Amino acid sequence: MTGEQVPVFELYGEKQRWPTPDLIHSETINERSRLHNWDIKPHRHSGLWHLVYFMGGTAEVELDEQHTLLPMPCILLVPEMCVHGFHHSEDIEGFVLTLASPLVRHLEQRLGVQAGVLTHSTCCPLPSGESLVGNLFSALHGEYLAQRPGRELLMESIAASILIWVYREALKQGGAPDRLQDKNDRYLLRFTDLLEEFFKTQQPIQFYAERIGVTPARLNTLCRRLAGRTALQMLHERLLLEAKRNLTYTSMTISEVSFHLGFSEPAYFTRFFKRMTGQSPSEFRQQGSKSDANY
Repeated sequence: MTGEQVPVFELYGEKQRWPTPDLIHSETINERSRLHNWDIKPHRHSGLWHLVYFMGGTAEVELDEQHTLLPMPCILLVPEMCVHGFHHSEDIEGFVLTLASPLVRHLEQRLGVQAGVLTHSTCCPLPSGESLVGNLFSALHGEYLAQRPGRELLMESIAASILIWVYREALKQGGAPDRLQDKNDRYLLRFTDLLEEFFKTQQPIQFYAERIGVTPARLNTLCRRLAGRTALQMLHERLLLEAKRNLTYTSMTISEVSFHLGFSEPAYFTRFFKRMTGQSPSEFRQQGSKSDANY
């Protein structure tokens, strides 16, 4: 199966982009797998990592066309752009934790992650009686479903703890060499890295293309094929995610958010936000406040 033939999903089976201002999504394996008759077809994600905690049942995983029956219990790291699919038994138990690129990049920097360790899939069997990591997944899922003070900070702290555990286990396994990536994958990953560094400065797509060593047209073609949208759409989605996070989790005014994200005028930011979401920034913030009040 070639890269161009592999579907790219934000969350498997969904057409909408990342649906939340959080950099984390948590769900049980059962709830999504059941919707697809326990069979998750091969696909991949641009800018998303999975940490999957398999508690019980049986699961066969396909990773870059390699089929493996997973040991139970275990934790599986699936990095961005890795082609993966699953076939589960109906009694499958566990959690799927999805981390957005900005959070993973931040944690990599803080950890001083050894190059390549988090860029390949890693299966970490859990010893009998191991409960710490499983409890972390369960605690994070509970926080994800609730709206309590400090929710974002606690979720990210728990996710960091899980990722550190997986990182240490991967090092014990010898830090396997990077999975093979073709040139186009490397270009896209380089673009997402640059986006994370420069999106607030609102540089033109040519700026990114020059640093990658391709033409803007070539970069757009790669983004459409491998990520399902243009380079400019990816830039706008990253700006929108940050805008939602600032409106949800900070007390910055609309004008402060606007200038923080590189808009020359708050009116331009408001038009951008409304075009992307159908709501003004103030309407989005008010809606979030009402949601919190319902808990």
